Amino acid sequence: MTVTPDDDFDPTANTSSGIPVPPWSGPADAKPGTYPYTRGIAEDLYRQDTWVMGLYSGYASPRETNLRIKSLLAAGQKGFSIALDLPTQSGLDSDDSKARGEVGRVGTPIDTVLDVESLLDGIDLSNVAQIRTTANAIGPLAVAWLVVLAERQGVDPNSFRVLLQNDVLKEYVARGTYIFPPAAGLRFSVDTVEYCRKQLPHWEPIEFCGYHIRDSGSNAVQEVGVALGNAIEYLDEAVRRGVSIDDLAPHTFMFLSAGLDIFEEVAKFRAARRLWSSLMRERYGVAPENCGLKIFSYTLGSPLTSAEPLNNAVRVAYEALSAVLGGAQTLATSSFDEALGLPSEEAVHLSLRTQQILAHETGVRRSTDPLGGSYHVEELTDELERRITVYVDNLHSMGGALAALESGWLSRDLSDAAYRMQLETERGVRPVVGVNVGADTTRARSEVRAFAIRDEGEGEQVARLEAARARRDEHAVATALAKLRAAAASGENTVPYVIDAVREIASVGEICGALAEVWGLEEAAAWHLS
Repeated sequence: MTVTPDDDFDPTANTSSGIPVPPWSGPADAKPGTYPYTRGIAEDLYRQDTWVMGLYSGYASPRETNLRIKSLLAAGQKGFSIALDLPTQSGLDSDDSKARGEVGRVGTPIDTVLDVESLLDGIDLSNVAQIRTTANAIGPLAVAWLVVLAERQGVDPNSFRVLLQNDVLKEYVARGTYIFPPAAGLRFSVDTVEYCRKQLPHWEPIEFCGYHIRDSGSNAVQEVGVALGNAIEYLDEAVRRGVSIDDLAPHTFMFLSAGLDIFEEVAKFRAARRLWSSLMRERYGVAPENCGLKIFSYTLGSPLTSAEPLNNAVRVAYEALSAVLGGAQTLATSSFDEALGLPSEEAVHLSLRTQQILAHETGVRRSTDPLGGSYHVEELTDELERRITVYVDNLHSMGGALAALESGWLSRDLSDAAYRMQLETERGVRPVVGVNVGADTTRARSEVRAFAIRDEGEGEQVARLEAARARRDEHAVATALAKLRAAAASGENTVPYVIDAVREIASVGEICGALAEVWGLEEAAAWHLS
């Protein structure tokens, strides 16, 4: 008997036994891709193509990061995220005394646009599905770097896609890389939103971030509640400036974690879409077809352990599954060694393969919202929606998320949640395998060697900054910075002036320092630039 393969077999539409699977299942009034988008923003979500896979990449130097990104693109990654070091995110130059010891440690240092040229050298941006960056307090600088880079390469910046994080409000209670007082930080972020809608319509100018809220120890209700509360602050300010939310809404993302509590996480994504649709329709009058929420998800880093770190590869796989079952548009996966330090190339490669195996070998792409209709998931979705609504209403009663932040209430609320969770873990109430469940004291603390950064990298980056300053026109830099200060003082959108300064090879520290002269520094962050 002759056996021939079925060359027409489509694994995204049939089970491994050849049973056809429809793009979605359920009653007609619960069709994915229709308002309120609980079941997803598209009827055939992953049937034609996978979600965007883009890992967090950046360390040591722009050149070394360039090599890591190229390696991942060659392995099939579709997008990438430029991880910036803490001094860059906080508006410091690499030669600032306050940056000492942190240059290149948790991301790549960017002092001037020349570093961005080195970072993206040889990468065809038009063939990349999505470029992301962690710029929050410095969102407009990220815009300027990429716009000026495109100019220097003779490329239209609208020819490639950029997803900017640009959510500074969560920095004050979660990550800490803020520079200016909250109201000024909010204004700077919305400058980016306003500029992009006018000049870079294909870019996504902001992510409303719940991930960092969750990663700092909060629960799913607080995660989505703070993301929505902050979103209202940004959108209200955009409306005040005349930006059409109907036009803006399809170009924004919500950034949510993908945790280990699989069914709650799936329900969280579904509830977030429903709540977003309601917010867009009822508060801003957005047309139903523009109310679908795009979600960028990152596997939650806080559950990863330094004890038995290879277990983290399993945790990440389950977290990634929750994001895909929940219908995320973009997914980044953590690496198994991140509890020890920056991920090694081997760990990052496995992280990418985790997504690729999920996409191509498990069948999860066949059906949109495959858990829709589950009594358990539907009840969880409804209950999360109810609790998140109460949380957002509570923020509103305090005058909004910005007022809750400035009063200190939000920080206390999130800190209490984190402390409670830590106590529960330490007392064994929350099980963590290898830590308080099945802990094996006979094993070495770690069988994985932490990735090491070259000690000489900081000095090399400082030398690159000095070389950049030596080749520029100092008068042109001073003129550009003076115009930037004037724009900040007058209330004008600062992004065009930041672009002008970047074009003249002004540094991150010089640009943020000029703005700080007008806006001041947030008291707790005064060490950054004072």
